This record gives sequence, structure tokens and C-alpha cells, in this order.
Amino acid sequence: MIFKAFTKPQLIKYIISGTAFGWFLGCFFILRNFGVEANLAWPDALAYTGVFLAGVFVLEIIFGFYMPKGKNSWLLFSIPLVLSLVGVLVHKMILQRLFNEEVFYLELLQESFYLRWAFLAVPEILVAVIALVISKLELQEETQKREATINQLSREAELTSIRQQLQPHFLFNSLNSISALVVSQPQKAREMVLQLSDFLRGTIRKDHKEWVSLEEELGYLKMYLDIERVRFGHRLHVEIDSGELSEELRLPQLLVQPLLENAIKHGLYGLTGDVDIQVKAFKEQNYLMIQIANPFDEESTPSSGVGFGLSSVKRRLELLLEERIC
Repeated sequence: MIFKAFTKPQLIKYIISGTAFGWFLGCFFILRNFGVEANLAWPDALAYTGVFLAGVFVLEIIFGFYMPKGKNSWLLFSIPLVLSLVGVLVHKMILQRLFNEEVFYLELLQESFYLRWAFLAVPEILVAVIALVISKLELQEETQKREATINQLSREAELTSIRQQLQPHFLFNSLNSISALVVSQPQKAREMVLQLSDFLRGTIRKDHKEWVSLEEELGYLKMYLDIERVRFGHRLHVEIDSGELSEELRLPQLLVQPLLENAIKHGLYGLTGDVDIQVKAFKEQNYLMIQIANPFDEESTPSSGVGFGLSSVKRRLELLLEERIC
């Protein structure tokens, strides 16, 4: 748990070694300052360093398996206190056995017991607090990852749902037209079935792709227009101008087709003459701009419908770009 604070695991051994060496030197010079001879100071400092490292590793194991929370938060302080007390007692017992004839040292060992306990307890409590902070950061990171995954799955599910609705929306319109042509113009109905088959084969095969090149999107539009021309014959004229952008720019698959379908719907329905529709694609700064223009008769009756095509385009862009579109 505590060692997770280091982003590079290979540094842990150097950090532990450096900390142990610094702790040993600090204890050694403190003992020398109190008049303890070198042959007694270095075993004392070495044993005290071992107790300190053992306490850190025990805390790592304990808080790696169990992190006190809520009403049990007091364990964050009591465990290091008890552990440091045990460590100081073990340190004292070992050195008393090793140097049982050194009266001055034994007196110093006895008098400094509580000071050693405090000196050992403070860093171990600090280690426990660090473990708690790391635990909370990990929990927060896991929560954020979980929320991000849920949002991503929700976004992908909604995109899939929109794509699955878009195909039947166009398919039903085409089937209605085929049904109308079967009796009056069976040859045109057969032609439209074949063209519809080619269109669906091309788009369904690549349905897993979110983004396609402008050239590929325009290819779908041409197949779609071949189907519509069977319905409207010579009346429908569509001019597509993309300049030299076909290979350079990309956009979501079948994003333009609902817009063109909408333009045909409002441009042809209610009108009896030829209809010209312009589709223009151009680059403005770093954006792909697409303009679709269709004629409109203000005196004609508005076409019925719920506007699924336009709403689906807007929602797809919001999901793909992760931005709200007014």
C-alpha cells in the first residue's frame, strides 16, 4: 500500500536503503553525542534501524490487506503505537543481553525508553497516514475510472442505437417506394431493390467504423441518390462539390445522408417541376463544412414527420465530440 506512492517500483529499494542508512547515521551520532562509545553506539543504531524497517514492512502488510475506516479510524494511530512499543521493547531486550556489563549504557537504555518509543512511533504514524491517503486516492481513481467506463459504454450504446434506427428509417422509406412501383413500374421496382441491396451491403459491412473519409461518405451519397432517382426520375438533380478534400478530411459515417434525405423531402414533395439540390463540402480553418441547399415553396404544405434524421445527426455529433450542440 505505502510503496504504491512511488511511480517507479525500481526506485523503492534505493529509497529504502537510503532511509535506513540515514536513520542509522542519525541514531549513531545521537548516541555518540550522549557519550556512548562507538563500539556500543553502532550496534544500538543498527538494531534500532532494523526495528524501524521491520515496523514499516509490518504496517505495509497490515494496511495492504485492511484499511481502517469510519469508527475504526482509531486503529490508524493505535496500531503504529503498539507496533513501535513492541519494537522498542525488543530492541531493549536484545541490547540488554548483549551488553549486560555496561552499567552506564544500560542506565541510558532504560532512561531513553519512552524517548525511543516516541521517536519510533512518530514516523510509523506518519506511514499509516500516508497509507490512508494513498487508499483514498486509489478509491477516487477507481471511482473515476468506473464512471468514465460507464459513460463510454453508455455513449457507445446510444451511438449504436442511433445507427440501428437510422438504417430502418431509410429502409422503410425505400420499401414504401418499392411497394408503390411494383404494380405501376415493376422494372424500376426491381432496379431499386438491387440498388438498395448494394447500398445496405456497403454501409452495414462498415457499420463498426465511426469515422470515414469524405470520399467514402460521398460514395454512400451517390448510391443513395441512385435509389432516389428511381423514385423521382429526371426531376431530381443533385450537384456535389467537394473540391480536393476527399482524401484529407473525415467525418462520422452516414452523417450527411439524413441531411440530404431531408433536403429531398422538403425540396421535391409538394413541387411538380425539376428540383436542383446542391451539396458543397469545403474546409474552413480546421473544420469540415458541409452545406446542403434545396428549393422551398412557402405556399406548399409542410411535409409531415418527426424530424428523426436531423435529431439523430445532432445527437451523434454531441456524443462523438462530447460537446453540447445548440
